[in-house]
Amino acid sequence: MSFLIRQTLIYAVPLMIVALAGVFAERSGIINLALEGIMIFGAFAGVLFVRLVQMWGWFDAAKAAGDWISLQGFMVLAMLVAAALGALFSLLLAFAAINLRADQTIGGTALNLMAPALVLFLVRILANQNTLQMYTGDSASWFMVKKSMFGYGRTDPIGFMADTFLNKVYFATYICIIIFVILSVILYKTRFGLRLRSCGENPQASDSLGINVVKMRYAGVTISGALAGMGGFVYALTTANCSANGDVAGFGFLALAVMIFGNWKPLNIAGAALLFGLFKCVAASYASLDINGDGVYLLKNLGINTNFYRMLPYLITLVVLAFTSKSSRAPKAEGIPYDKSTR
Repeated sequence: MSFLIRQTLIYAVPLMIVALAGVFAERSGIINLALEGIMIFGAFAGVLFVRLVQMWGWFDAAKAAGDWISLQGFMVLAMLVAAALGALFSLLLAFAAINLRADQTIGGTALNLMAPALVLFLVRILANQNTLQMYTGDSASWFMVKKSMFGYGRTDPIGFMADTFLNKVYFATYICIIIFVILSVILYKTRFGLRLRSCGENPQASDSLGINVVKMRYAGVTISGALAGMGGFVYALTTANCSANGDVAGFGFLALAVMIFGNWKPLNIAGAALLFGLFKCVAASYASLDINGDGVYLLKNLGINTNFYRMLPYLITLVVLAFTSKSSRAPKAEGIPYDKSTR
């Protein structure tokens, strides 16, 4: 059970943070279909930073000294680099949608097509291969937290909690959860969040109250890009062994489904991300899932074709959206270019 929970969090947390990225953009009035492309670009930026720091020898020195805090500090810096490059990449969408008043769906699709091609081109130049990887070692040995670090070895309920949340987990997972909570509070409990949401509901009324709609929409898309870039690197770190190859397995599109299923509300999005993360966990680890801890791999012994498990997250996406899309309520002004003269 501990393994199932840990694996679910590994898949759910990137979905959660990237779905929140979509919320920030769409609450400001901009449809961000480019989440997939921004995740790909962010994953590349973060992995490249880790590789460069390893090549400079800083990682080896910190690990040799047993300096766990410094290792996690390098990981946080990589997340910040991925967020910065994701925000920069998202400005292409912001400029096209806000200044040029281009079709936002086409703009997002164009970025989704450009990102993997650009990343693969850069990877071929930098590494002379199709995948950019860590210079040495693997992500688990560098960035995974183990309960032995905290002195836990008990088998009582406290030991179970330690085994679930402190053993073989990534520190990045908890950083993303903290960021998710903080930004959710900012979106719904601060003046900035109120102004941002008003620009996605009625930009003309917002402008009449002195709110700079263009500025707020740029802010929404930039935050969205930063979160998606960070989510892309966390995905690459936790599920792809800190490697970038121009692909994030459709997580950006799954995050859009999580956002719609969660009705653009952070708490609902967190629940939806856990649901989708669970099925993604089943798809990836069905052969090694020992749910009862008795050594019997139930899902593996059912005799179901392996391709069914791999399709399961996407089948669930279609089913869930088919039943919930009618009750979802998107921001009224999303996708509509703002024209000051129509006020």
